[in-house]
Parts: sequence; C-alpha cells; structure tokens
Amino acid sequence: MEMRPLHEGKLDRAQTLSNARQDTVYDTIRVTPVTRVIGVEVEGVDLTKPVSAAQIDDLGRALANHNVLFFRDQPELTPEQQISFAKRFGPLHVHPAAAKNEDHPELFVIHTHGESFVNNGADWHTDVSCDEEPPLGTMLQIHRTPSSGGDTLFANMYAAYDALSEKMKAFLCDCQALHESEHAFRDRYSDKGVTDDDMSFPTAIHPVVRTHPVSGRQALYVNETFTSTILDMEREESDALLTFLFQHMKRPEFQVRYQWRENSIAFWDNRCTQHLAMWDYWPDERYGHRVTVAGDRPFHRTN
Repeated sequence: MEMRPLHEGKLDRAQTLSNARQDTVYDTIRVTPVTRVIGVEVEGVDLTKPVSAAQIDDLGRALANHNVLFFRDQPELTPEQQISFAKRFGPLHVHPAAAKNEDHPELFVIHTHGESFVNNGADWHTDVSCDEEPPLGTMLQIHRTPSSGGDTLFANMYAAYDALSEKMKAFLCDCQALHESEHAFRDRYSDKGVTDDDMSFPTAIHPVVRTHPVSGRQALYVNETFTSTILDMEREESDALLTFLFQHMKRPEFQVRYQWRENSIAFWDNRCTQHLAMWDYWPDERYGHRVTVAGDRPFHRTN
C-alpha cells in the first residue's frame, strides 16, 4: 500500500478552504485577508460619501468571495448614511420581532448594558434564516465599545461544506430543513419595550446546502438558533445529524474573530456566513446600528 506523507491531507484541505483562491483582484478597493479562510479588511472607500457603482460591484464580489468585509477607519455614520449605503445592495429587511426605530424601521439598534436581560446574537446563527426570503447581508457599525471583550466570531459555511466527505455532501444536498423562530423571538425583546402577545413569527423550509447566487459555491445552511429539524427523517436521526453539523461548523479553522474598535464596521454575507456575538463584557455597554439587506429564497443547484 502506498504511504502518503502525514501533512499531505492537511495541505490539500488548507488549499481547499483558502479564501485566497477566490477572485481577489478588484479595481476600486484594496482588500487584505484577515485569515486565509474568511474575512478581509477593506480600504479605499469612504462610506459617508456617495459610493460609485464600480465600487459597489467590487464590494459585492468581495462579500461573496470572503464572507465578511471589515472597515476600520470610518467616521460614525448617521442612520441616513448607513441606510443609503446598504440600499445600494438591494431593498432593506425589517426585523420581524425587534423593536423598531420610529424614524427608520430598517435600523436595528444593538445595545447591551448592565441592565440587559440578553445579548443580541449570543448563539451561532445566520440572520433570520426563518424567513421565506432570508437576508442577503448585514452591516453593523459599533459606536460604543466595552473596555474589553465584545468580539464577534464569523464562520465560513463554504469551508464547512468543503471539509465534509463526498458521501456526506451528496446526502446533504438532497435534504431540506425547517427553520423556526417562535422559541427564539417570543419575549426576546421585552427589555426593549416590545409586547409580542399578538405577534406570530416566521417559519420556512430551506435546503440544507444552498448555492450562492453570486459565487456559485455551495454552503451549509443550517444553524443552531433557527434550524429545528431535517425533513423526512426520524426525530432521533435529525437531532443526531444536526448536532454533528452544528459542532462541525464551529471548528476554529473556519473562523475569524473580530475585535471591534469605536466605529468599526462589519458587513457579512448571510448566504455563506454564520456569526456569534460574545457577551463577555457585562456590565459594560456595547452600542451600535445595524441594517440588513433583503435577500431571496435559498436554492440548491447541482451544476
């Protein structure tokens, strides 16, 4: 039997997972990878000024290629400026449960402090995957940071899919999953003054593996916050498979950890990325504004 070097499989996998193998040549922006697998810092864009169509095109491709874009040296955006920029990527999504800003319902205020009951995004998830047409992407600017902590972790779902065996990929590509939100949203925003007794919350069925409409790559599309079951399986089978996938997605080699500074911005692609917001700074305050770009129905295409 032919023996392979011990490092050979690891090198093959590193090359497979690398986001550097994607289209990284952009005409109007400069991108610097934060890790080999996920995330780039973007320079050459001032989000307080009108952004050209060419830059929007480059940013859209970079988002699909690298999962999450980080903007470090931006001034504090007004709600109008943040909303205006996000709308260049499509109509905006209004959260189905969170407190609404009276002047700008598209604006989601992120605010955690010593009297907060819960932290936004404390479990791994992709934003509002329970919608029939889940969000394309989310843009968050943090205006006030805690004295320490408060990082956000992002994980590459292209990489999570790529790292599976071919047999597992083939099996999952035939699967669909139910995404529910009653358990996640009911009373979730009561500390923000939301009364949801008369509200109903969305559910949706999506492919377990979705095809990204821009990159054409396959990405795992289940998450521990919203995905409750895989259809056409016994409950024990579904639970076991989801437990495996949720643990698999959390592998550190798929991740980047972003340390926020005042007015830092992250813009992530919900079609191929999951994230987790750390709450390791209580009772300090963390405050920012989030806007979310509406998406379309997930699909799986084999070719």
